[in-house]
Amino acid sequence: MALFDLPKLKEEIAQIEKKQEDPAFWDDHREAASLSNRLGDLKNTVKSMESINSDFNDLSELLKEATPEDIELCELIETLEKDLDKKIHELRTILLFSGEYDELNATIEIHPGAGGTEAMDWAEMLLRMYNRWAESHRFKWEVLYYEPGEEAGCKSATVKVSGTRAYGMLKSEKGVHRLVRISPFDANARRHTSFASVSIVPEFKEVDSIVIDQKDLKVDTYRSGGAGGQNVNKVSSAVRITHLPTGIVVSCEIERSQLFNKETCMRMLREKLMARQIEEREAHLKSIIGEQKNIEWGSQIRSYVFCPYTLVKDNRTDYETSDVEGTMEGNLDPFMFAYLEMEAKKNGH
Repeated sequence: MALFDLPKLKEEIAQIEKKQEDPAFWDDHREAASLSNRLGDLKNTVKSMESINSDFNDLSELLKEATPEDIELCELIETLEKDLDKKIHELRTILLFSGEYDELNATIEIHPGAGGTEAMDWAEMLLRMYNRWAESHRFKWEVLYYEPGEEAGCKSATVKVSGTRAYGMLKSEKGVHRLVRISPFDANARRHTSFASVSIVPEFKEVDSIVIDQKDLKVDTYRSGGAGGQNVNKVSSAVRITHLPTGIVVSCEIERSQLFNKETCMRMLREKLMARQIEEREAHLKSIIGEQKNIEWGSQIRSYVFCPYTLVKDNRTDYETSDVEGTMEGNLDPFMFAYLEMEAKKNGH
């Protein structure tokens, strides 16, 4: 159902309000809370759409009456246009961030592909790029795990990004990122192509439903050697947990407490298992209706070319820019919104 279908939106509002009148509505607190949140979102959307329609009609009438000589009316029209633009931007945000998990925090995992130091340096560059992006949005940035490379870059990094719609924005980044440049590690100054994978997982609010058998876990403890490791590496406080049935590996080294790091690992594992369940369910549904996944793990989603020309291009949306430096400094919103708009069109919004 498209969000622009006002009659259907109002009909859904009426249905939820009718359910709330039932004394048994709150027997299932989780379902009731979910419906109440949905009701609030629907009312905000309808209110925003009706306000835009009203302002647009008022502005249209004023434009018919306006003349260049009527300075006060022209100034009023200019003010109304700015207000209308602001409301349209707010509605656009509602439309683009309508996913079930878009409002949640997110975890970023970055791993270099084959290529040794060159690929590990690229992974480090991506980590810095996302850090700059998070700073520009005033999101909280917390490094959960960091394993440095032998010469440069990093072998693996896990970061939690906290802020409104962090996952909604970052979900566009999942996939393989490709770099083409003159390698600073090549004495012959040859051009190299490097790859790094980026995984984005939402911080699910409800992960208690994921039951994990302790027999399925391999737990390793070791001394921290990453960022902040000099403060905690006197004892084996860092924790790595491997979920044997799926091969999922999670690591945490942010605290001196081994217990705390293990608890953080377990939550991360539950989130990954929940994300896996959701992806498998969606893939199954799409296979039933004859659709194929837009992006699969291991596919190249974006290329960053530093030489012989400068270009960053997203292979899914075809959005591109020659401002490689700006992109690497965290100017990712154009890529993210292009992806969100593509997804919204596919979903009929």
